[in-house]
Amino acid sequence: ESVVEWSPDGKQITVMVGTEGTAQVGVVSVARGGVKLVTSGEHVLGVGNSSSDGKTLALTIGTTTQPAEIAVFDGKEVKQLTHFNREALKDIQIVKPTVHWATAKDGTKVHTWCMKPVNYKPGRKYPAVLEIHGGPHAQYGFAFFHEFQLLAAQGYVVVFSNPRGSKGYGEKFCEAIRRNWGVKDWEDIQAVKSWMESQSFVNKKKMGVMGGSYGGFMTNWVIGHTRDFVGAITDRCVFNWVSMAGNSDFPLNRDDYFGGCAWGPLKNLEDMWRQSPASSFDKVKTPTLVIHSEGDLRCNVEQGEQVFYVLKSIGVEARFVRYPANSSHGLSRNGPPDLRMHRLGEIVNWWKRWLSWIAD
Repeated sequence: ESVVEWSPDGKQITVMVGTEGTAQVGVVSVARGGVKLVTSGEHVLGVGNSSSDGKTLALTIGTTTQPAEIAVFDGKEVKQLTHFNREALKDIQIVKPTVHWATAKDGTKVHTWCMKPVNYKPGRKYPAVLEIHGGPHAQYGFAFFHEFQLLAAQGYVVVFSNPRGSKGYGEKFCEAIRRNWGVKDWEDIQAVKSWMESQSFVNKKKMGVMGGSYGGFMTNWVIGHTRDFVGAITDRCVFNWVSMAGNSDFPLNRDDYFGGCAWGPLKNLEDMWRQSPASSFDKVKTPTLVIHSEGDLRCNVEQGEQVFYVLKSIGVEARFVRYPANSSHGLSRNGPPDLRMHRLGEIVNWWKRWLSWIAD
């Protein structure tokens, strides 16, 4: 989210800056411009407002092993004030991810994290799940992800990364997929897949791929271009840009992001179709769980309907979990609690079916 907090004297602005999987506090001088980071560390800080004198800034702070807590920043150090989750975490085994860098074929380094299963035993091979983030102009990193911890607790290796298109690695890295979804980002995902296959603790014959929103787009793209994953979960996905251009709350008008829109003199159906997973879905053989919400205004439910229709029409095993209109594009993060729990249950059951939770 964008955060802009003016200092009382109007001379600088406090902002939240995503960088290499972290979120830090930055300040911008009105006179000089530019962003100066004033915090550091492997954490994700959420910036709130400041005290009336501008000396203290309210924050949230989270790490890979701790859900967000309340903190303050006095200009020199971040001080955590609350420990609301301490008791809840006492009886839960939490996995801390390790940090790696995969290398794409053009030499690009792809920031990658890996979580081994709870009760991991050296010398054994485990099924693995590749998680792909949404956005795409967002980032994974040093934050607590309940879904990842759940999968690690089920006995899976969990891998997540920031391919090109992600934020946190500079404008060029983020812009690399503009007008070209499914090219440089797919090269980076292939690099992460190769990294997974090279790990001695990963059973490369039992790998799954999943993601939501743009992560759903890339999941669809992955299974249309490789059969190295034995199962997939596509959640609130993008499938067909030509149809989505007429029903999303994110209008494809004259911003030229995809090289045009789907109607009138600016239409560019060729490029939009080229960047649609639908264009290569005739090649899919991967059993896929489709998750979508009727209340999704960003990626209309018709996107998930198309995925399910095509899979069934070509004889691929598929399941469509369709949530009601009181759920939204943000179901997994802020939807009704009962539906969020149901969604996680569907994910766990799907991977039990196609990956098996017992290590080889």
